Amino acid sequence: MVKVTAAEVNKLRKTTGAGMMDCKKALVEANGDFESAIEILRKKGQKVAAKRADRESSEGVAIAISNEDNTSAVGIVLACETDFVGKNADFIDLAHQIAEVGLNCNSKEELLKSSLDNMTIEEKLLEQTGVIGEKIQINDFTKINARYVGTYIHAGNKISSLVGFSEKCENIEVAGKDISMQVAAMNPIALDENSVDSNVVEKEIEIAKDQLRAEGKPEDMLDKIAQGKLKRFFKDNTLIHQSFIKDSKLSVSQYLSSFSNEAKITSFKRVAIG
Repeated sequence: MVKVTAAEVNKLRKTTGAGMMDCKKALVEANGDFESAIEILRKKGQKVAAKRADRESSEGVAIAISNEDNTSAVGIVLACETDFVGKNADFIDLAHQIAEVGLNCNSKEELLKSSLDNMTIEEKLLEQTGVIGEKIQINDFTKINARYVGTYIHAGNKISSLVGFSEKCENIEVAGKDISMQVAAMNPIALDENSVDSNVVEKEIEIAKDQLRAEGKPEDMLDKIAQGKLKRFFKDNTLIHQSFIKDSKLSVSQYLSSFSNEAKITSFKRVAIG
């Protein structure tokens, strides 16, 4: 049996994140060849992944990060099976590393084929599945490009959000964080009334009419009253019309106007665990 040194085991552990005993066994099996040992650990990950393919990965972390000039940002959900793993510092760090790679990608498929630690992200997830012993996968990937993109990660890493703006202005970083926090907390369904899916609008009108009929309102009044209820629905559920969470006297649009009359919200995304 080939003899491996503690330094070799430690090097493999730092490279892969695998446990000391797993690294030692892999090096022995590989007759001391470092690259072969890495491959052995990857194959172990594949075996674990195959055994756990039907497991639900509903825990993990939701991360949002931007590039240096805040013109591009990504949000990802790196999912695992248990909250214990989701809170692990190494797991959170891995999510940040993957998100950093994602800044140069435009889709989840492209991200999975991108490189991290001399392997693809897809291979890295398999490797870490073997290391951790849980199903690990990217459940969500989204990206926004704009003149300025604000980001927010809620405490506990369960929800994150991104908001794109048409212009940079003084203190845009404050507005960007606050409005991203709004998205995380209030989960708007669309930017404004024109962005709401027509099927959702029709459904809300029908719900309103059914409620009004149950209240005994005359049929010829239903359309007018239902339109009033629809306006309330837009106020509660579209980002620019929602009451600002830090000052309910202002809408989000009015809050942004306090920074600039030119800057507008162009898009937003929210990613969350579960």
